[in-house]
Amino acid sequence: MPEKEGDAIPAPIAPSAALPPQPQVEAASRWLPSLVWLIPLLAALIGVGLVARSMFDEGPTVTVSFRSGEGLEPGKTKVKYKDVEIGQVHTIKLAPDLATVLVTIDMRKDAKRFASEGTRFWVVRPRIGASGVSGLGTLLSGAYIGVDAGKSEETKDDFVGLENAPPVSGDQKGRLFKLHGDSLGSIDIGSPVYYRRVEVGQVISFALDKAGDGVDMTVFVNAQYEHFVGKNSRWWHASGIDVRLDSSGFKLNTQSLAAMAIGGLAFEAENGQRPDQEAAPETTFALAADQASAMREPDGAAIPTVFYFDQSLRGLAPGASVDFRGIVLGEVRSVGVEFDPGKKSFRMPVTVDLYPGRLGKRFRESLAGRDHSASDDLLAAMVGRGLRAQLRTGNLLTGQLYIALDFFPKAGPAKLDLTQTPLEVPTVPNSLEELQIQVASIVKKLDQVPYGEIAANLNGTLKTANALFKQLDGQLLPEMKDTLTAAKHTFGSAELVLQKDSPLQSDVRQALQQMTQTLQSLNGLSDYLERHPEALIRGKKGDEK
Repeated sequence: MPEKEGDAIPAPIAPSAALPPQPQVEAASRWLPSLVWLIPLLAALIGVGLVARSMFDEGPTVTVSFRSGEGLEPGKTKVKYKDVEIGQVHTIKLAPDLATVLVTIDMRKDAKRFASEGTRFWVVRPRIGASGVSGLGTLLSGAYIGVDAGKSEETKDDFVGLENAPPVSGDQKGRLFKLHGDSLGSIDIGSPVYYRRVEVGQVISFALDKAGDGVDMTVFVNAQYEHFVGKNSRWWHASGIDVRLDSSGFKLNTQSLAAMAIGGLAFEAENGQRPDQEAAPETTFALAADQASAMREPDGAAIPTVFYFDQSLRGLAPGASVDFRGIVLGEVRSVGVEFDPGKKSFRMPVTVDLYPGRLGKRFRESLAGRDHSASDDLLAAMVGRGLRAQLRTGNLLTGQLYIALDFFPKAGPAKLDLTQTPLEVPTVPNSLEELQIQVASIVKKLDQVPYGEIAANLNGTLKTANALFKQLDGQLLPEMKDTLTAAKHTFGSAELVLQKDSPLQSDVRQALQQMTQTLQSLNGLSDYLERHPEALIRGKKGDEK
C-alpha cells in the first residue's frame, strides 16, 4: 500500500530484540440453519396444530341402526338439528344379522348432549304423510339425518333410528294424554286433534292393547290449549263425514277437510263449558265412535240378552240399535239361526247388549246401592207387564231393521228366566207380519166360501125374476097406460083454470084488489085512533051536532 504524505514512519525493530510469542485467538463461529429446513418444520407445526385442534374439537361417536341405508353416503351425509350441522356420517355397514344397517356418526364437540338416553335419529327424505309434505329440500341437497336431543343425563352411543320424523319435537311444550278406543278408524300418526274445530294437537302413537280388545293412542296437546282438557272431557273420532237424516232435516257434520281425508280426534267437556279442573298429564280417556256416543251418559254394565224371532231377519245386522220408544238402550251383537228339536222348526236368535242405565237418572238412582240382580228383577217385572221385543223397519229405502222394546198389554203371558244366561226376552210379531197373518186368514176363509152353489142359486133367482118381468109386462103395462092418459086430461084441465085470462084468474084478481082497499082503510083507522083514542067513546069530532 503506498505511503501517504504526512504519515509517521515506524522505527525499525532490531533483529536481536525478539518479542515473546502471542496466543492465537479464534473468533466464535456463528452457525445459521439452511432455509430448506424451515418448510418441513412449518408443516410439522401446522400438522400438530391441526391434530391438536381436531382432538380438542372431537365430539362423541354414536352408532345408529336403520332398516335401510338409502340416500346415505359415508363422508357426505350430514347430521342436522334444526337445519344446523352437528355431525357427519363416518361409516356405513351391515349389521351381523343382516337385518339392519349400522351408521357410525362423528358428532361435533358441541353436540355431546345428543349422545344421551332418549335421543332420536331419523333419515329426512321427501315424504307425504298425515301431517303434510315434508323433506322437499332433500330433492336437491340429498338426504340427511335428523336428530332430536334426549332429556336424560345418562350418556349412550348406540341408538335405533326411526322410520319417520317424530310428530312432536323434544323442545315442544304441551301435555301427553292417553286414549283407549274400540278401533283405530282412519287415525294415523300426525292426525290432528280438534277442540271446537280448532286444531290444538296431534296423534303421536298408537298400538293394540295387551288383550287385543282395543287400541291405545297417545295424543299431544299444545301448551296454549292444554288447560281445555279437563277431567270430565269426552273424546271421539272426528274422521270422515257424519250425515244424518232425521225429523229436523238433512244434517252434514265434519270437523275440517283435513279430518275428512286423514282422520282426526276431537274433545269437549261434557257440559260444553270450559272445564273446572284440568286433567293431569298421561290421563287416560275413553274414545267414543262419534260425538253423540261420547256425550251420552255412562252406560254402566251391559246385560247380555237374546231375542228369538220366527220371521226373516233380512235387513238386521250386527250394530243395529235396540231402542225403547226412541231411546237407544243397546245394540245387536250377533244374528244367527237355531234348530228347535221340540217344535221341529228353526228360530232366529238375536244376541244384544242392553244398557238399563240409559233409562234415565231416576232409574239409575233406583238401582243405586243394590246388588247386580236388581236390574234383572226389574227387567223381569217389566216383562210381566208386557215388555216385548219387536222387529221394525228403520229405513224404507234400504230395508234396514232394528229392534224395538215396548209394552204390549194384549201380549200373551210370559216370564223371564233369571237363571238363564243370556236372558231371553219374549218377542211379538211386527205389524207387517201381523197384517200378513190376517190377510192369510182372510184368504183362507175366502177359500172356504161355496162360490159354485152361490152362482147356481143366483142363476135360478135371475130366471125367476125374468119370468116375473114378462108377466108384469103383459098385465100391468096396459093399465098403467090408461092411468097415465087420465092423469094427462086432469093436468090439461088444471092448465085451463090457471091461464091468465081465465075467469078464475079475474075473480081472484078482483078479490085481491078489494082486500087491498080494506087493508088501506084499516090502516087509516088505526092511524086516526092512535092520534085520537077518545074517538072510541065520543066518536069523530066531525060527527058532533
